[in-house]
Amino acid sequence: MLANYLIGLREGLEASLVVVILVAYLVRSGRRELLRLIWGGVAIAVAVSLGFGALLTFGPRGLDFQAQEALGGTLSIIAVAFVTWMVMWMARSARHLSGDLKGAVDRAADAGRLSLVLVAVLAVGREGLETALFLWAATQAATGQSGSTALPLVGAALGIGSAVLLGYLFYRGAVRIDLGRFFTWTGAILVVVAAGVLSYGIHDLQESGVLPGLNSLAFDLRGLFTEDTWVGTILKGTLNFTPNTTWLQAVVWVAYVAATMSVFFAVIRRSHRPAPTGPVPAGTTS
Repeated sequence: MLANYLIGLREGLEASLVVVILVAYLVRSGRRELLRLIWGGVAIAVAVSLGFGALLTFGPRGLDFQAQEALGGTLSIIAVAFVTWMVMWMARSARHLSGDLKGAVDRAADAGRLSLVLVAVLAVGREGLETALFLWAATQAATGQSGSTALPLVGAALGIGSAVLLGYLFYRGAVRIDLGRFFTWTGAILVVVAAGVLSYGIHDLQESGVLPGLNSLAFDLRGLFTEDTWVGTILKGTLNFTPNTTWLQAVVWVAYVAATMSVFFAVIRRSHRPAPTGPVPAGTTS
């Protein structure tokens, strides 16, 4: 539940900030009459994201066990790829996000009203589709195919609700937080969560027979605790950790965390470097 709350909060806040920037820019530039187009685009993006989530949830139920495991494992890996790209993109682009969106609004307003709807659909829909896919994969990893999804979905809903509230408070000027630091820490947490989802996807592919090594365990801690104990529940719900992990899962988990964390913090450091200044013209005094 906690992991899904953090996913919903992080992803939802990104989408909320996009909406806040679009709405605030139109209001401050005296184009309130265009707000309905932005909200229409947001509504379309939310509906598409919910439909995509429903398709992920109910679509595979007619498949046999091996096909479900193969599909689930593949989608989990795709979800990790998307969230990794998103984390890196936000680390690199957060400082310029506002300017980029404002430029997109100006170009769309000049091109026509439907273009503004499209800007909102694309800006919010991208976040919504990524959120739906990653939440689905994280929920599957935390509960298993036959487990209850109630608590993970409640956690995700609370996270998204918190993000919407924060977005509103940002717009009203009631909240000031260091967004750079927020996205840095939540990005690092998401990398660890994504590693668990990736490990679960590998396990699904092993169970389906696509990948080998299902019975080759790196460790088996079921003598100490199982997934239905409070320790197992916490570790499963936050880190997607299972007490019986195969060698392939363990190697993939470690390799992903090591490589992704290194690149993530390198991107953070590079994006926070001051822009280089040009040479001072000859004869200019300071």
